[in-house]
Amino acid sequence: MKPIVECRNLKKYFHLRSGVVKAVDDVSFQIEPGETIGLVGESGCGKSTIGRTLLDLIQPSEGQMLFEGSNIYDLSPADLHLLRRKMGIVFQNPFSSLNPRMKILEIVGEPLKTHLKLKSKVLKTKVIELLEQVGLKAEHLTRFPHQFSGGQRQRIAIARSLALNPKFLILDEPTSALDVSVQAQVLNLIKKIQKEKELTYLFITHDLQVVKHVADRIFVMYLGKLIEEGPVKQVFENPLHPYTKALLMAIPQADPKARKERILLEGDVPSPIQLPTGCRFHTRCLDVRPECRIEEPQTKPVGDRQAACFLI
Repeated sequence: MKPIVECRNLKKYFHLRSGVVKAVDDVSFQIEPGETIGLVGESGCGKSTIGRTLLDLIQPSEGQMLFEGSNIYDLSPADLHLLRRKMGIVFQNPFSSLNPRMKILEIVGEPLKTHLKLKSKVLKTKVIELLEQVGLKAEHLTRFPHQFSGGQRQRIAIARSLALNPKFLILDEPTSALDVSVQAQVLNLIKKIQKEKELTYLFITHDLQVVKHVADRIFVMYLGKLIEEGPVKQVFENPLHPYTKALLMAIPQADPKARKERILLEGDVPSPIQLPTGCRFHTRCLDVRPECRIEEPQTKPVGDRQAACFLI
Protein backbone atom coordinates (compact mmCIF):
# COMPACT_ATOMS: atom_id res chain seq x y z
CA MET A 1 0.00 0.00 0.00
CA LYS A 2 1.40 3.39 -1.00
CA PRO A 3 1.42 6.14 1.63
CA ILE A 4 -1.15 8.88 1.16
CA VAL A 5 1.21 11.39 2.80
CA GLU A 6 4.99 11.33 2.57
CA CYS A 7 7.09 14.03 4.19
CA ARG A 8 10.72 14.18 3.00
CA ASN A 9 13.43 16.17 4.81
CA LEU A 10 11.00 18.93 5.71
CA LYS A 11 12.49 22.10 7.18
CA LYS A 12 10.89 25.32 8.33
CA TYR A 13 13.14 28.07 9.66
CA PHE A 14 11.93 31.44 10.92
CA HIS A 15 14.47 34.26 10.55
CA LEU A 16 14.29 36.75 13.41
CA ARG A 17 16.49 39.66 14.39
CA SER A 18 17.82 37.65 17.31
CA GLY A 19 18.60 34.57 15.21
CA VAL A 20 17.07 31.65 13.32
CA VAL A 21 14.35 29.48 14.84
CA LYS A 22 14.53 25.95 13.48
CA ALA A 23 10.88 25.09 14.13
CA VAL A 24 10.97 21.98 11.93
CA ASP A 25 14.42 20.60 11.16
CA ASP A 26 14.82 17.78 8.62
CA VAL A 27 11.69 15.76 9.41
CA SER A 28 10.66 12.73 7.33
CA PHE A 29 7.75 10.31 7.76
CA GLN A 30 4.96 8.48 5.94
CA ILE A 31 1.24 8.09 6.70
CA GLU A 32 -0.74 5.17 5.28
CA PRO A 33 -4.34 5.54 4.01
CA GLY A 34 -6.88 5.22 6.82
CA GLU A 35 -4.22 5.59 9.51
CA THR A 36 -4.25 7.94 12.51
CA ILE A 37 -0.88 9.36 13.50
CA GLY A 38 -0.50 10.98 16.91
CA LEU A 39 2.08 13.78 16.85
CA VAL A 40 3.11 14.65 20.41
CA GLY A 41 5.63 16.78 22.28
CA GLU A 42 5.94 19.79 24.55
CA SER A 43 4.63 23.21 23.55
CA GLY A 44 6.96 24.88 21.07
CA CYS A 45 8.46 21.67 19.67
CA GLY A 46 7.12 22.34 16.15
CA LYS A 47 3.98 20.16 16.03
CA SER A 48 1.59 22.82 14.72
CA THR A 49 4.22 24.18 12.33
CA ILE A 50 4.46 20.74 10.74
CA GLY A 51 0.69 20.60 10.34
CA ARG A 52 0.46 23.98 8.65
CA THR A 53 3.50 23.33 6.46
CA LEU A 54 2.08 20.01 5.25
CA LEU A 55 -0.95 21.88 3.89
CA ASP A 56 1.21 24.65 2.42
CA LEU A 57 -0.42 27.18 4.74
CA ILE A 58 3.17 28.00 5.70
CA GLN A 59 5.84 27.84 3.02
CA PRO A 60 8.63 25.36 3.88
CA SER A 61 12.30 26.34 3.91
CA GLU A 62 13.27 23.00 2.33
CA GLY A 63 11.89 19.55 1.69
CA GLN A 64 8.93 17.87 0.04
CA MET A 65 5.38 16.94 1.00
CA LEU A 66 3.98 14.26 -1.29
CA PHE A 67 0.24 13.78 -1.28
CA GLU A 68 -0.78 10.70 -3.27
CA GLY A 69 2.63 10.84 -4.93
CA SER A 70 2.62 14.54 -5.93
CA ASN A 71 4.82 17.14 -4.27
CA ILE A 72 2.34 19.88 -3.34
CA TYR A 73 5.09 22.51 -3.23
CA ASP A 74 5.70 22.08 -6.98
CA LEU A 75 2.05 22.50 -7.98
CA SER A 76 0.70 25.54 -9.79
CA PRO A 77 -1.80 27.70 -7.88
CA ALA A 78 -4.64 26.21 -9.94
CA ASP A 79 -3.58 22.62 -9.24
CA LEU A 80 -3.04 23.37 -5.55
CA HIS A 81 -6.54 24.86 -5.40
CA LEU A 82 -7.95 21.57 -6.72
CA LEU A 83 -5.81 19.50 -4.34
CA ARG A 84 -7.07 21.43 -1.30
CA ARG A 85 -10.41 19.66 -1.70
CA LYS A 86 -8.68 16.46 -0.55
CA MET A 87 -7.08 17.96 2.58
CA GLY A 88 -8.37 19.87 5.57
CA ILE A 89 -7.58 21.07 9.07
CA VAL A 90 -9.43 21.48 12.37
CA PHE A 91 -7.80 24.11 14.58
CA GLN A 92 -7.31 24.08 18.33
CA ASN A 93 -9.63 26.91 19.35
CA PRO A 94 -13.03 26.73 17.62
CA PHE A 95 -13.99 30.22 18.81
CA SER A 96 -11.08 31.92 17.06
CA SER A 97 -11.23 29.70 13.94
CA LEU A 98 -14.88 30.57 13.21
CA ASN A 99 -15.75 34.03 11.87
CA PRO A 100 -17.91 35.68 14.58
CA ARG A 101 -19.68 37.85 11.97
CA MET A 102 -20.86 34.91 9.87
CA LYS A 103 -23.79 32.59 10.49
CA ILE A 104 -23.29 28.84 10.50
CA LEU A 105 -24.79 28.47 7.04
CA GLU A 106 -22.11 30.82 5.69
CA ILE A 107 -19.25 29.27 7.69
CA VAL A 108 -19.88 25.65 6.74
CA GLY A 109 -21.04 26.57 3.24
CA GLU A 110 -18.02 28.70 2.35
CA PRO A 111 -15.87 25.79 1.02
CA LEU A 112 -18.85 24.58 -1.02
CA LYS A 113 -19.32 28.00 -2.58
CA THR A 114 -15.60 28.51 -3.22
CA HIS A 115 -14.78 25.11 -4.70
CA LEU A 116 -18.06 23.65 -5.96
CA LYS A 117 -19.97 26.89 -6.70
CA LEU A 118 -23.07 25.63 -4.89
CA LYS A 119 -25.84 28.15 -4.31
CA SER A 120 -29.18 28.69 -2.54
CA LYS A 121 -31.23 25.55 -1.85
CA VAL A 122 -28.59 23.04 -2.92
CA LEU A 123 -26.03 24.72 -0.66
CA LYS A 124 -28.43 24.84 2.28
CA THR A 125 -29.33 21.16 1.88
CA LYS A 126 -25.68 20.13 1.81
CA VAL A 127 -24.86 22.22 4.91
CA ILE A 128 -27.76 20.63 6.81
CA GLU A 129 -26.40 17.19 5.90
CA LEU A 130 -22.97 18.15 7.22
CA LEU A 131 -24.39 19.51 10.47
CA GLU A 132 -26.41 16.35 11.02
CA GLN A 133 -23.25 14.26 10.54
CA VAL A 134 -21.67 16.00 13.53
CA GLY A 135 -24.76 15.92 15.74
CA LEU A 136 -26.24 19.37 15.05
CA LYS A 137 -29.59 20.38 13.56
CA ALA A 138 -30.99 22.51 10.75
CA GLU A 139 -32.24 25.07 13.27
CA HIS A 140 -28.61 25.99 13.98
CA LEU A 141 -28.07 27.40 10.47
CA THR A 142 -29.04 30.98 11.33
CA ARG A 143 -27.07 31.26 14.57
CA PHE A 144 -23.67 32.86 15.15
CA PRO A 145 -20.65 31.08 16.73
CA HIS A 146 -21.02 32.87 20.08
CA GLN A 147 -24.45 31.27 20.52
CA PHE A 148 -22.91 27.79 20.82
CA SER A 149 -20.94 25.95 23.51
CA GLY A 150 -17.27 25.08 22.96
CA GLY A 151 -18.09 21.51 21.99
CA GLN A 152 -20.74 22.62 19.52
CA ARG A 153 -18.35 25.13 17.94
CA GLN A 154 -15.78 22.39 17.44
CA ARG A 155 -18.47 20.23 15.80
CA ILE A 156 -19.14 23.13 13.43
CA ALA A 157 -15.42 23.35 12.63
CA ILE A 158 -15.38 19.59 11.93
CA ALA A 159 -18.43 19.92 9.67
CA ARG A 160 -16.66 22.65 7.70
CA SER A 161 -13.55 20.49 7.30
CA LEU A 162 -15.71 17.66 5.89
CA ALA A 163 -17.54 19.83 3.37
CA LEU A 164 -15.47 18.77 0.35
CA ASN A 165 -15.14 15.07 1.28
CA PRO A 166 -11.39 15.21 2.03
CA LYS A 167 -9.12 12.19 2.31
CA PHE A 168 -6.65 13.66 4.82
CA LEU A 169 -7.36 15.78 7.89
CA ILE A 170 -4.97 17.49 10.28
CA LEU A 171 -6.50 17.77 13.76
CA ASP A 172 -4.47 20.39 15.66
CA GLU A 173 -5.28 19.77 19.34
CA PRO A 174 -9.03 19.71 18.58
CA THR A 175 -10.05 18.89 22.16
CA SER A 176 -7.57 20.83 24.31
CA ALA A 177 -9.87 23.86 24.67
CA LEU A 178 -12.84 21.73 25.76
CA ASP A 179 -14.10 20.34 29.07
CA VAL A 180 -13.14 16.73 29.78
CA SER A 181 -16.67 15.37 29.29
CA VAL A 182 -17.01 17.23 26.00
CA GLN A 183 -13.56 16.03 24.90
CA ALA A 184 -14.77 12.43 25.01
CA GLN A 185 -17.80 13.27 22.86
CA VAL A 186 -15.70 15.05 20.22
CA LEU A 187 -13.10 12.26 20.17
CA ASN A 188 -15.79 9.63 19.65
CA LEU A 189 -17.25 11.77 16.86
CA ILE A 190 -13.84 12.05 15.19
CA LYS A 191 -13.35 8.27 15.31
CA LYS A 192 -16.88 7.63 14.05
CA ILE A 193 -16.43 9.98 11.07
CA GLN A 194 -13.07 8.40 10.21
CA LYS A 195 -14.61 4.94 10.09
CA GLU A 196 -17.56 6.07 7.97
CA LYS A 197 -15.53 8.13 5.48
CA GLU A 198 -12.23 6.19 5.55
CA LEU A 199 -10.25 9.30 6.45
CA THR A 200 -6.56 9.61 7.28
CA TYR A 201 -5.65 11.72 10.32
CA LEU A 202 -2.62 13.55 11.64
CA PHE A 203 -3.68 14.16 15.25
CA ILE A 204 -1.53 16.83 16.92
CA THR A 205 -1.72 16.94 20.71
CA HIS A 206 0.24 17.12 23.95
CA ASP A 207 -2.21 14.77 25.69
CA LEU A 208 -0.78 11.27 25.57
CA GLN A 209 -3.97 9.70 26.94
CA VAL A 210 -5.83 11.05 23.90
CA VAL A 211 -3.19 9.59 21.58
CA LYS A 212 -3.55 6.19 23.25
CA HIS A 213 -7.28 6.36 22.59
CA VAL A 214 -7.32 7.46 18.94
CA ALA A 215 -3.97 6.81 17.23
CA ASP A 216 -2.44 3.84 15.42
CA ARG A 217 1.12 5.14 15.52
CA ILE A 218 2.82 7.85 17.54
CA PHE A 219 5.47 10.40 16.51
CA VAL A 220 7.38 12.12 19.33
CA MET A 221 8.95 15.54 18.66
CA TYR A 222 11.53 17.53 20.57
CA LEU A 223 12.82 20.93 19.43
CA GLY A 224 11.95 20.46 15.78
CA LYS A 225 13.13 16.86 15.49
CA LEU A 226 11.30 13.54 15.36
CA ILE A 227 13.05 11.50 18.04
CA GLU A 228 10.86 8.38 18.17
CA GLU A 229 8.06 6.79 16.22
CA GLY A 230 6.22 3.50 16.30
CA PRO A 231 2.94 1.70 17.00
CA VAL A 232 1.12 3.23 19.96
CA LYS A 233 0.95 0.04 22.02
CA GLN A 234 4.66 -0.70 21.66
CA VAL A 235 5.74 2.85 22.45
CA PHE A 236 3.54 3.01 25.55
CA GLU A 237 4.72 -0.39 26.81
CA ASN A 238 8.42 0.03 26.01
CA PRO A 239 9.54 3.56 25.03
CA LEU A 240 13.03 3.71 23.55
CA HIS A 241 14.01 7.37 23.91
CA PRO A 242 14.58 8.87 27.40
CA TYR A 243 12.36 11.83 26.50
CA THR A 244 9.49 9.52 25.54
CA LYS A 245 9.91 7.65 28.82
CA ALA A 246 9.69 10.92 30.76
CA LEU A 247 6.54 11.98 28.89
CA LEU A 248 4.81 8.67 29.56
CA MET A 249 5.74 8.66 33.23
CA ALA A 250 4.23 12.13 33.62
CA ILE A 251 0.72 10.88 32.72
CA PRO A 252 -1.50 11.31 35.79
CA GLN A 253 -2.81 8.17 37.50
CA ALA A 254 -6.52 7.81 38.18
CA ASP A 255 -5.82 5.92 41.42
CA PRO A 256 -4.33 8.32 44.03
CA LYS A 257 -2.92 5.34 45.99
CA ALA A 258 -1.05 3.92 43.04
CA ARG A 259 2.69 4.43 43.10
CA LYS A 260 4.46 5.14 39.86
CA GLU A 261 8.08 5.70 38.99
CA ARG A 262 8.68 9.11 37.46
CA ILE A 263 11.56 10.74 35.62
CA LEU A 264 11.92 14.38 36.62
CA LEU A 265 13.53 16.31 33.79
CA GLU A 266 15.92 18.96 35.01
CA GLY A 267 16.12 22.46 33.57
CA ASP A 268 14.02 24.16 30.94
CA VAL A 269 13.61 23.43 27.25
CA PRO A 270 16.56 25.10 25.45
CA SER A 271 15.90 28.16 23.32
CA PRO A 272 15.07 27.24 19.71
CA ILE A 273 17.34 30.11 18.65
CA GLN A 274 20.36 28.70 20.53
CA LEU A 275 20.06 24.94 20.13
CA PRO A 276 22.46 22.67 22.03
CA THR A 277 25.21 20.93 20.12
CA GLY A 278 24.89 17.20 19.58
CA CYS A 279 21.65 15.66 20.82
CA ARG A 280 19.14 18.41 21.53
CA PHE A 281 17.86 16.54 24.58
CA HIS A 282 21.24 16.03 26.26
CA THR A 283 20.89 19.11 28.50
CA ARG A 284 17.96 17.44 30.31
CA CYS A 285 18.72 13.75 29.85
CA LEU A 286 19.59 11.65 32.92
CA ASP A 287 21.46 9.09 30.80
CA VAL A 288 23.64 11.54 28.86
CA ARG A 289 26.93 10.25 27.41
CA PRO A 290 29.98 12.21 26.20
CA GLU A 291 29.08 11.63 22.55
CA CYS A 292 25.59 13.05 23.15
CA ARG A 293 27.11 16.50 23.72
CA ILE A 294 29.09 16.44 20.48
CA GLU A 295 27.33 14.38 17.84
CA GLU A 296 23.68 14.41 16.79
CA PRO A 297 22.26 10.85 16.94
CA GLN A 298 20.87 9.38 13.74
CA THR A 299 17.51 7.66 13.58
CA LYS A 300 17.88 3.89 13.96
CA PRO A 301 15.29 1.22 13.12
CA VAL A 302 14.27 -1.10 15.96
CA GLY A 303 11.83 -3.64 14.55
CA ASP A 304 8.92 -1.65 13.14
CA ARG A 305 9.92 1.37 15.23
CA GLN A 306 12.54 4.12 14.98
CA ALA A 307 14.36 6.29 17.50
CA ALA A 308 17.25 8.77 17.50
CA CYS A 309 19.36 7.98 20.56
CA PHE A 310 22.88 6.66 21.30
CA LEU A 311 21.45 4.41 24.01
CA ILE A 312 19.76 2.17 21.45
